[in-house]
Amino acid sequence: MPLETDQDITRLLTETKRIALVGASAKPERASNRIMKFLLDQGYDVTPVNPGLAGQKLHGQEVVASLDAVTGPIDMVDIFRNSTDAGPVIDEAIAVGAKAVWTQLGVINRPAAERAEAAGLDVVIDRCPKIEIPRLGLLKSDNAD
Repeated sequence: MPLETDQDITRLLTETKRIALVGASAKPERASNRIMKFLLDQGYDVTPVNPGLAGQKLHGQEVVASLDAVTGPIDMVDIFRNSTDAGPVIDEAIAVGAKAVWTQLGVINRPAAERAEAAGLDVVIDRCPKIEIPRLGLLKSDNAD
C-alpha cells in the first residue's frame, strides 16, 4: 500500500535528505521549478533530472540526464511526469536503489507503484510535498540565514 497516513508521510519527509526531481523545468511558472526551489529552501539536497537540460544549472544545482547519473544514494525520487511516463521512471528508481518514489498531484500509475512496493520502496502517490510539508508542520524557518 502506498504511504497514506500522516505518520508515514511525516517519517518519509523527515528521513529524506537527498531527492532526485525527475521532470525538472527551467521555466519558473512550472510546478516542478517552484517545488524544487521550495525543497531546496527546506534544506533538502535536490538533484534535478531532465535529459534536455543536462549540464545546466537550476537553482544552483547541476541538472543530470537520468537517475543513474545522480551521484550518491537517492532517498526519494519526486516524479513530475504524466501517469504513463511515471512507470519507466519508477522502474529506473528501483534499478538505482532509491528508497522511495513520490508522484505529484494527478500522477497515478498503480502497476508501477506496486512494482516499487514489491522492491521495498516507500511509495507516495498523487500528493505534493509543497502541500504536505506545511500541512504536517514540517516547515523549516525561512529566515535561518
